[in-house]
This record gives sequence, C-alpha cells and structure tokens, in this order.
Amino acid sequence: MPNLRELENAMPVAPLKIAALPSAEHMGHRINHYMVEFRKNIHNDKVKKDPAFHGYSENNYLVDLSTPRFGTGEAKAVFSESVRGKDLFLLVDVCNHSITYEINGYTNHMSPDDHYQDLKRVISACNGKAHRINVIMPFLYEGRQHKRNGRESLDCAYALEELRDMGISNFITFDAHDPRVQNAVPLNGFDNFTPPYQFIKALLNYEEDLIVDKDHLIVISPDEGALDRAIYFATVLGVDTGMFYKRRDYSTIVNGKNPIVAHEFLGDNVDGKDIIIIDDMISSGGSMLDTAKQLKMMNARRVFICCTFGLFTDGLKAFDAAYEQGYFDKVVTTDLTYLPPELYSKPYFIEADMSKFIASLIDFMNHDASLTNTLATTEKIQDIVKAYNNRMMMQI
Repeated sequence: MPNLRELENAMPVAPLKIAALPSAEHMGHRINHYMVEFRKNIHNDKVKKDPAFHGYSENNYLVDLSTPRFGTGEAKAVFSESVRGKDLFLLVDVCNHSITYEINGYTNHMSPDDHYQDLKRVISACNGKAHRINVIMPFLYEGRQHKRNGRESLDCAYALEELRDMGISNFITFDAHDPRVQNAVPLNGFDNFTPPYQFIKALLNYEEDLIVDKDHLIVISPDEGALDRAIYFATVLGVDTGMFYKRRDYSTIVNGKNPIVAHEFLGDNVDGKDIIIIDDMISSGGSMLDTAKQLKMMNARRVFICCTFGLFTDGLKAFDAAYEQGYFDKVVTTDLTYLPPELYSKPYFIEADMSKFIASLIDFMNHDASLTNTLATTEKIQDIVKAYNNRMMMQI
C-alpha cells in the first residue's frame, strides 16, 4: 500500500480517471479495486470539504470506453462519459492476442499493431478535453526493435515520438528491452519499472524451503542482455550470479535472426544449488528451456524461471514436456500482459500480481508526488527475505 500520509498533504493534479482499453480490462478492474481501497483509507477533512478534492474518493474510477469496428476492420474510439478536466490514465496491453474482430466475414485476432492503433484512437478522442493524458503500456510496443541494424525500420522510437506529438504527458512501461529508447523523447515523462520485489514475494509465498544465501542459491542470466537484471537481483539477495552467452551462426539467417548454436556458461559451480533464471520475457521459450536443461545437466538442485512477460508465443507444450522431464520447477511471470487461461492450471505456474503496484503508481502520479516510496524495492526485498529466513530458522 502507498504511504497514505504523504498523499494526505498533497493536492491531486485533477480528478482521477482510468481508461482501460479492451485489451487491459481485467487488469483495469484489479487496479480500480485497489484505487478505491487506497482512497477510502485517506483520513483528511479536506477530501470531504475542499472543492479541489471534488471526485477524489469514488466507488469507481474506470471510464466507460469502447473501440467498435466496422465490417471493413476500421475502428473508432468512443467515450460514453465526459473526461473533461480529468487526470486520465490509459491502460493498454499490446500483447493481448485473445481479442478478435470480424473483417469481411473473417475472424481476425488483434495484433500489437491493432492495439497500438486503438490507443491512438483513444488519445485522439480525449485530447483537448482531459486535463492530462498518461499512458500505461506494460509491454513496450516494438520494444525489441529499439535500434536499427542495416536497412531496418526504427519502430519503437518512432512510436514514442508519435505519442508525444499526440499530447501525452507521461509514459509508463515495465522492463523495457532497452530503456535507452527513451532518448527518442528526452523532454517527456518516461518511466520504466521492474518487478524484482513481486518475483521474490511470489516465489517465497509458494516455496517453503528455499534458503536464500550464497551457499544455496545463485541467480543466472540466460544471456548477456539480461545480465544487469541478474546482477541487481543477486546483489539484493546477497547471492552469486552467473550467465550464459549465446554462440550464434552468423553465416545463416533463420526467421530474421542468426540461429543459436550453443549456450556457454560463465559462473561458479551450480552443483546442488537452487537457481533463479531472470529475464524480461519468455517469447517462444526455446532459449529459456535450453538454459534450464543445461543447468539441470550441471546438477542444479531446482530451477526457477522468473520473467516479466510470459508471452508463450509457441504455446505451452514445450514447457509441459520440459517440466515432465524435470528441467525446471517453477515459472514466475507477471500479469502485466495477457496470459493463456490454461496456464493457470499448470503445476509449475506462479503469478506475480502487479495490479497493486500500478495502482500505487497512479495514486502518486495523480498527486505529482515523488515515487521514491513506491520504488524502494531494495529495502522491501531485503525485508521480505529476512522475514522468510527467520521463519526458516525457527522451523529448524
């Protein structure tokens, strides 16, 4: 829960409203639940008497919004209520492929491009009316196309410039593939958050015999790109770290990429230790499962996979087979993007809930208050690990 005392003495920028696009409706309802709870716990007479706090404590902050489509596949955004003068937070999940629409008699699944276009439609529908427009896009659209190699397009930077030119004030995302892409909009608000606290909290809630120290646990990066995440996580937990690097065949291109020939390990002995593999996303999962398999072949005790975005673009069959073969023990991923319903029934799945954290971010940003208290992840992780280890010691 946010530091309510800090917010009690701060005036909101404008009355708060949250517009969850169809792709993020489920997350929107969870965030709204926490927002209502937060504001009911504010004990300040100003909230009841001061006109500046009009609309502050409500039973619902969600705006009625739709994005209907014509038979041709074209669409529009429609607000069913006024957002004039509101501090508006738009929530979109560009990876939600479960949403469909009809086009010329065919059923089409929405792609990230479709979701991004809908976001722009919503912005154009409320621009000039809302007091401030803030975009929460957990998975950064075209985040993996953050730089140009050869004759390629530079999609992510262009999208950020486009949203800036449409008038948004703040852009919030999570675990961007390369957060340096924010350099495309240096004068605009761009916040990139990571979920290490939610990872360790979820994992410790499910695993009752995990010993968090250098002798029993090691954090592994599956490639050089995720090394910064692994180093931070390992440092906060007080354990060692290691990494795999991908040897590629640069003479061949398969599906637009040089294929991986082998994963080579750099790090200390993992024999008998529990392993946490940390990365930003599971796409098809092939590389991640290969990493887990190699760690088990190196006699690792248990392997826990922690990824911000569980995309599972090739389905869950490979993960089911790898779990049956004992290559990994748990997969911890957040609810920031759409997760296939069948995943929730898998014995290896653990969900890290991010809705309360996002609600805290919205609450603080609505007051233009410092986000320091919501971001103190190092202290929070160390506190929860200390409490967990103390409980373990009492059981011994």
